[in-house]
Amino acid sequence: MRLTRQTNYAMRILMYCAANDGRLSRIPEIAAAYTVSELFLFKILQPLVEHGLVETVRGRNGGVRLGRPAAEISLFDVVRITEENFAMAECFEADAECPLIDSCALNSALREALNAFFEVLARYSIADLIAARPNVRTLLGIDLLERRAPAPAA
Repeated sequence: MRLTRQTNYAMRILMYCAANDGRLSRIPEIAAAYTVSELFLFKILQPLVEHGLVETVRGRNGGVRLGRPAAEISLFDVVRITEENFAMAECFEADAECPLIDSCALNSALREALNAFFEVLARYSIADLIAARPNVRTLLGIDLLERRAPAPAA
């Protein structure tokens, strides 16, 4: 099974927001960190917002942040929201025309494999991905952005 580019970058948006420790993240910064277009990220953002994984703040100082703690967002949550089709073979499709569809060992084996894939994704959270790389903030350029930002007015 191959995940779509949309799913890949949805996870990356969430990782960036998690690494940013609850502060608002701006789409141009996220796009620059991953070298991807802002328009593409805006497209991906919509389902994440609709399902409460991300929240947006409008305005000049707006941005995005996680809608719930990173430890409560599993990779399975992201995949379920962003992937449209989990058909691993033709026989998974609703209109499949195979005489063995209801008793096929291949279909059963593929379904078991897909369920195992989902179970593994459900065991990992966005927080786990961030914790695995202690220097993730530096790798994403977040630390550099903070050093450049002007101090808040008192």
